[in-house]
Amino acid sequence: METQYTNILIAVDGSKAAEKALEKAIQIAKRNNASLVLAHVVDTKTFSTIEPYDSAIYERSQAYAQDMLDTYQKNTDFKNIKTIIKLGSPKAVITKELIPEEKIDLVVVGATGLGAVERIVMGSVSGSIVRHATCDVLVVR
Repeated sequence: METQYTNILIAVDGSKAAEKALEKAIQIAKRNNASLVLAHVVDTKTFSTIEPYDSAIYERSQAYAQDMLDTYQKNTDFKNIKTIIKLGSPKAVITKELIPEEKIDLVVVGATGLGAVERIVMGSVSGSIVRHATCDVLVVR
């Protein structure tokens, strides 16, 4: 029996892996006649060292995220897409906020994102989502 997905979350960070994951998420959404939530979480943990010197960092980060999501959305023929920008730790926001708030039944993420140093120190965002998500997770390589 094939699983039917209705609400699919694709978490993007601007990386090539995220672009591949978006392509796969769109294919799955089309096959399942599902809604797609395209989300970017602005990682705020690095802001603590920058903020005293640059108070506009939040605004620029959100503007960058909005431009990125708009570009992804514009470059696809899939129309049932909702975009979301959140602030915080991507690992926590995706698993503890976005999945329950949007009633997500499948998360699609790229195998590697932009944070190579973070992967070494703390583990990847995709790995954390796999361990903590309450729904299916597809990691795209």
